[in-house]
Formats: sequence, structure tokens, C-alpha cells
Amino acid sequence: MDTRIAVFQDKKIRKTFHNDEWWFVINDVVAALTDSSNPSSYLKDMRRRDPALAEAFKGGGQIAPPLLLEVLTAGGPQKPLCWNTAGIFRLIQSIPSSKAEPFKLWLAQVGYERVQEIENPELATERTRTLYKAKGYSDAWIEKRLRGIAIRDELTNEWKNRGVKESPEYAILTAEISKAAFGLTPAEYKKMKGLKQENLRDHMTDLELVFSMLGEAATTEIARVKNAQGFPENKTAAVKGGTVAGNARHHLEKESGRKIVSRENYLDEPESVKRKRLRSS
Repeated sequence: MDTRIAVFQDKKIRKTFHNDEWWFVINDVVAALTDSSNPSSYLKDMRRRDPALAEAFKGGGQIAPPLLLEVLTAGGPQKPLCWNTAGIFRLIQSIPSSKAEPFKLWLAQVGYERVQEIENPELATERTRTLYKAKGYSDAWIEKRLRGIAIRDELTNEWKNRGVKESPEYAILTAEISKAAFGLTPAEYKKMKGLKQENLRDHMTDLELVFSMLGEAATTEIARVKNAQGFPENKTAAVKGGTVAGNARHHLEKESGRKIVSRENYLDEPESVKRKRLRSS
């Protein structure tokens, strides 16, 4: 669990990373957008005015149970309710406050952009390219990352058509490819790179991306040629596809004298610190 503080117009909003997504303290969001001295009472009034919002609070997994965060108050330890990003957006839509308007306008813009991207998928690709560019990635790295996304989509579509269930089977097959290609599962790879909730592939070097693509492309091809059906047969294809990439990686490492698997990442840190860390790895 990773607990942090978000800041909106000088107001602190507690958040925690749980089950691969961010969860925010509901009362903190209400206080930030309304200046209410009693966010709990304000929230109760909102639930009375908005039956759909009240229904969301009754369960169904939309509201996190009060066990993600524990804070000390005058009345003793308290565990405030949290909601994930989608839920917080739903909450904001119900707040009749001028401070909520920027969020609502942003949501409307995001919705409009998504409709455009459905009609023209190239817009989504261009948006992704722009985001990576803004983060400082090189053009060459970005092209590999985008190609990797396309290869991954092709593989998961193949799995879907061959009777593989998305969760948890996709994750298991991905781990098999990674173990055969790099000798590490994705979880082990992230730990080695010092990552937590960050996307592993966003922190791979160019060559790591290349061998990830090779492993997944080989898996797709083997599954097709062997007509793999169901989870066990596709698991065999995943191991074989990852092994293709692993053998190629070993051969390159032997010829170049350098390891492909790297601790390098793209976390925000001074370049001098990064160089020092890489020299010691």
C-alpha cells in the first residue's frame, strides 16, 4: 500500500494506491470542493438529494470499505471511506459548487475526446505519442513503445478468441512470457527497477522493449500455427514464445558482452543521481 497526499488549490486530499488503482478520501474531496466545515454532513445531504449517488454508497464494490487508511483524531483512530478515480468523478458531478466546475468541464472534454478516438483510432495513438513526448521520452523510444502496444493488443485479441479468460489468465500467460524472455516475472522486474504502481514497460530501455515485443509476437504466431485452444495450450505457446525472445537475448548478450535486463527506469530524478545509480547497479 502506498499512501500519499494530493493537493488541490492548497487543500490536501489523502489518497492510497490499492489493488492497482488510486483511492481518495471522500470527505477530503468534498471539503476541497465545497469549503464545508462538516464534510460528512454535506455528503449526507448530497446522498439525500441524489438517489443514484446514495445507491452507490450501499455497496457493490464502488465504495472502498473503511480500511485502506487509518488516521488519528481527537476521538481516536478513524478509517475514512475512500473511492476510486471513477467514483470520485461521479461524486464531483453531484457537487453544486463553482469549484467543481473545472472538473466537470474537464470530464466533458475527456468524454468528447474518447468519442472522437472511437471514430478515429489514430487520434488515440497520436494522443499517446504526445503524452510520452511531454514526459521527455525520445522519438525512437516512443515508436517502439507504440509498436509494443499494438503487438500486445494483437496478442490479447488472439487469447480472447482462443478461450483464454482475461483475469487472472492473461496475467499468468504474460508472466510466463516474461520469465522465459528475461528470467523475471513482471512483478520481479518492477521490484528490480524500483517501481511500485508505475507501468513496467514505460520504464524499459529500447532493447527491453524490443525483446518484450519479440516474445509477445512469437507467442501470437505460435498460438496461431499450433491452433492453441484454452488456457493450457496457450500457456505452452506463451512459454515457447518467451523462449524465442530469451534465446535471442542470450545470444545478443554473448556477442555484445552486455546485459539486456537493466535496473534503468524513467522515474523523475536528477540525471546525475540516475547516472550514479546505474553505475552502481
